[in-house]
Amino acid sequence: MSATHDNTRAVEDTTYLSEKALQRFTDVLGEDGVVLGEGRFHEQYRDKYWHRDDDSYDPAAVLLPRSTEEVQAVVRIAGEFGVPIWTSSQGRNYGYGGSSPRIKATVVVSLTRMNRVLEINRDLAYAVVEPGVRWFDLHDALKESGNEDLMVTVPDLGWGSVIGNSLDCGITYQPYGADFMAPCGMEVVLANGELLRTGMGAIPDNKSWHTYKRGLGPVLDGLFMQSNYGIVTRMGYWLMPRPESYAPFFLTVPRDEHLDQAIDIIRGLRLDGTLRGVPSMYNTVTLAAQFPDVMGRFAGAEGAFSEETLDEMADATGLGRWALRGALWGDTPIVEYQLDKIRKAWSVIPGGKVLFERTYGPDEYDQIRTIPDKCQAGLPTVELLDAIPAGVAHIGFSPAIPLVGTDVREVVDLFDRIVREKVGVNVAGGLLIINERTALYVTGLNYDYRDAEQCRKAYDAVKVLVAEAGKRGYGEYRAHLDFMDLASAQYSFNDHAYRRFCETIKDAVDPNGILSPGRHGIWPERLRHLADRG
Repeated sequence: MSATHDNTRAVEDTTYLSEKALQRFTDVLGEDGVVLGEGRFHEQYRDKYWHRDDDSYDPAAVLLPRSTEEVQAVVRIAGEFGVPIWTSSQGRNYGYGGSSPRIKATVVVSLTRMNRVLEINRDLAYAVVEPGVRWFDLHDALKESGNEDLMVTVPDLGWGSVIGNSLDCGITYQPYGADFMAPCGMEVVLANGELLRTGMGAIPDNKSWHTYKRGLGPVLDGLFMQSNYGIVTRMGYWLMPRPESYAPFFLTVPRDEHLDQAIDIIRGLRLDGTLRGVPSMYNTVTLAAQFPDVMGRFAGAEGAFSEETLDEMADATGLGRWALRGALWGDTPIVEYQLDKIRKAWSVIPGGKVLFERTYGPDEYDQIRTIPDKCQAGLPTVELLDAIPAGVAHIGFSPAIPLVGTDVREVVDLFDRIVREKVGVNVAGGLLIINERTALYVTGLNYDYRDAEQCRKAYDAVKVLVAEAGKRGYGEYRAHLDFMDLASAQYSFNDHAYRRFCETIKDAVDPNGILSPGRHGIWPERLRHLADRG
């Protein structure tokens, strides 16, 4: 039994990696391409936010291919010996499971060495990358090739994989960040080792592979998002020219009682095209981590702040109990018009403010100073990590909610009550306006990962959130390794027809059940007995 988990059916102690299979992997990848030893797994190939004594999902080995051809060879060997492999690009998705596999003692295939930017097309504003390419790497490649005026839409932390984050539906914030707009055209290694190119890439030497998202017949790209049907080894990614004016801003909501009203105003501005990209609205607890003057009030695992203290923090920062981080990109007269429109709309919120300092021209990005402004400008950073005290970790549950004030209010209040009761901490929440009609409520629980009891309480509380949200018709958009089965179980229409269809595809394309078994609740037939189906 592990320090925090009791999901024994999904973490059985079985040795899947034989000595003969290990030798074959080593023959292909070389000694430096195979990592063994638990001590090293604790450092890089597991989620650092788990308790140190928790070995529920530790791998038996880590394989480090350098090319698509080596990935193909690894997959063929895994199929021959029946070795389950779990693919990871950078493994930086801490709080979701990191690089760890769903089944203990299986093999992680880490694609960190496949880190080439294969193409930058200036005329059509796209790049082609391998899975080991981080946001930092792509940004640097644009700069070094004289294409710094092409922006890449980035997440809050720039150390992750462009492909890995995209395939897991990770959030970025510029206009191409909305609803999987940036990726276009994939190369995929299938479970039998064959190579597939999606969309127009199925035509040899097709020039529209990374410009047109569809093709002839079924569109396959979506099958490789959050799935275990193949290993993506390259992908196109759309870029955006730096506009004449970039205008970052914050919209404040002084008191929690006005959240509903604010959401309905945001919906109107989103639907009419005034707000683009992925505006993100954060509560006081989350905002405190983004601004150095209140970093001392970071909500870790020391207990929940009272409503009075939260109001005091809201007033001290000037950002309120909720604040929306957004930006405008475009020609200067249009940006000025849109800012004026936002000010008028926001003025109906009692005490609500539009915090705006300046616009930035294409040659002024080196003057951008704050973390939020850098992020929305496409400048990758990891500065947000500096705000996190030693030992503080987080785990999240993030359901999709209609962009309606009353619906958002229901879920926010429900989660706040459960987390206070079960864990005794504040929700570190963010509402990400992923499109014109939907918010993802990224609910974070902060805890001390050095404390096994705090870890257990946090994970148990999130599982309660998943179940309670499911009862009300809300589902997770991106599940943590430890509750993928539970999150999948909420999608239960017609006796889980969705899951049964996905597993039918799984068994057809991966009959040996080797590719990332259990990922987001999809298990192959031979390992389906490990699924936690309640």
